[in-house]
Amino acid sequence: MKILPYDLTPDELAFFTPKWTGERFDDGRPRVPDEELDGIARYSSITHAWGVCREVGYTRQFLGGFQSTMPGQTMVGRVLTALYLPLLPDTREAMLNAGHARGEIGDMISWPIQRLTERDVYVADVFGKIDDGPIVGERLSSAIYARSHNGCVHNASVRDIDGIIGIAGFNIFHRGVHPSHASPHTIMLGGINCPTRMEGVTVMPGDVALAKGDCVIFIPPHLARGCALSGMVVTYRDRFAMERCSQKVYTSGEIDAAWREDIETDFVRWLDDQPDVPFTMEQLELTRSRRLW
Repeated sequence: MKILPYDLTPDELAFFTPKWTGERFDDGRPRVPDEELDGIARYSSITHAWGVCREVGYTRQFLGGFQSTMPGQTMVGRVLTALYLPLLPDTREAMLNAGHARGEIGDMISWPIQRLTERDVYVADVFGKIDDGPIVGERLSSAIYARSHNGCVHNASVRDIDGIIGIAGFNIFHRGVHPSHASPHTIMLGGINCPTRMEGVTVMPGDVALAKGDCVIFIPPHLARGCALSGMVVTYRDRFAMERCSQKVYTSGEIDAAWREDIETDFVRWLDDQPDVPFTMEQLELTRSRRLW
């Protein structure tokens, strides 16, 4: 019997993420390679990642309206989800007792944190609550960072904001600040590592969260490689385009449309003069033919 209503087994999670064919964590989550996370962090904008997702039918991956404790910083990592539900006292008591009997420690809001691994992003949905919304303050934020060395997307308010800001390297995207505490009086944990609806977005365990500014996009894991590589190429295309426009080699109309073959040839020649280009000509061709996703 499961402790929580929504806690997928590794086999169940593999079933619900069928396009991922790479390595998985023991809990079943897709393990997107670190180099792909690094590529997305360095080269992918929110707009670019949204375009990649949208092109292949993933049209509900973007969520805005957050506040960030590290404005201007980009956060990228593998998603571990926690789904919270409005309180049913008897149900909560039964789950809490069962959890303690199986070795869980403390209140249930700490249970997902114990499952975090390096570079995870803890994605917790408390249905946007402000008053009685916080499940995260400075203590649990410190625990999140200690286990993941990454941050959190918290669809609710947070508390102890001064203490949270004081945790070096920790970034939390949240809906506001409130001094109250959600647990145990108003919410209960419904699931860990389960599909989670965060407003109009379905978030899956193992998605790649890309957060910057006041928004987050959740990239399906099988699209992470294409997003990282095409982000590199787009970054260099943009540099080339701005340089050639400033030199008045091409008009804005020419450079902002699908490029003619002579412009593509000029771009390849330009790449030869750039130091440490992070992609090969073969990879460039893959992005042109859209065979990455």
